[in-house]
Amino acid sequence: MWLYLAALLGLYFLHRWYQERQTVGNLTEKYVFITGCDSGFGNLLARQLDARGLRVLAACLTQKGAEQLRKATSERLKTTILDVTSTESMAAATEWVKEQAGSKGLWGLVNNAGTSAPSAPSEWLTKDGVARMIGVNFLGMIDMTLHMLPLVRRARGRVVNMSSMAGRLACFAVPDTASKYGVEAFSDILRREMHLFGVRVSIIEPGCFKTPIQSSMIESYKNAWSQAPSDIKEAYGQRYFERSLKLLKFFFFTSSSNFQPVTDSIEHALTSCSPRIRYCPGWDAKLLYVPLSYLPDSIFDFLWRCIWPKPAQAM
Repeated sequence: MWLYLAALLGLYFLHRWYQERQTVGNLTEKYVFITGCDSGFGNLLARQLDARGLRVLAACLTQKGAEQLRKATSERLKTTILDVTSTESMAAATEWVKEQAGSKGLWGLVNNAGTSAPSAPSEWLTKDGVARMIGVNFLGMIDMTLHMLPLVRRARGRVVNMSSMAGRLACFAVPDTASKYGVEAFSDILRREMHLFGVRVSIIEPGCFKTPIQSSMIESYKNAWSQAPSDIKEAYGQRYFERSLKLLKFFFFTSSSNFQPVTDSIEHALTSCSPRIRYCPGWDAKLLYVPLSYLPDSIFDFLWRCIWPKPAQAM
């Protein structure tokens, strides 16, 4: 019996492997719109898809980022300026995409733009700071998707949303984790709704990578501590701040500087005939964070208490 089950399981994975290796046709005629292309994953992805021959429409926050990307790519790649917190900016970008793609529609929408500030324990935060991050990472992604979705439906294309392991595992930085949980929920619902139109939706859940966003997390942590009220500083203590900051720096310095697993996952989601629902690029994601996400909450809570420093006034 076990032999039959093993054989069936092997056939299933072999069949899935074969399906995932099949790519869609006419890639050189397909348009892909990517947000957050100034640096990091978005920048590398734009250059990678351009090299493969797709028609990349790259959105950058700054003019400098757009100019540098154009210099590093072919004439096929086009850039525009986009602020995902501005509905007017999104509307202008949508009209620009319509002009570029024409009747073909938009094959791929990659919601990559994001921020990591503010990142700190909950009591160090302000409502405005939390709202700013959620406005970029979650509400900006929704607004962008709603603007572009008719074009994606026309092409029966793909939507790829950038989440992270924080979308699976709530352990640090309420704003980022809350926004990524929102990304996961929105993407799951959108996937089920859009399947009836032939549109596929994938979620990217990277582990730790040395992106500019992650490096800014350390500065954000320092700023949150410096601006915290005196009673909060007294409750947590300078020792707590210093030890927790060392842990953050450790996670950053042990992160991977090779972005290729992330961009390869996004490329697969855009070009495979059978894209996955979720991609977890990074060995730390596969071997550590994903298994931890399946633990009972009480066990994970215990492990977290063992790792993270205790505040000065802890029980």
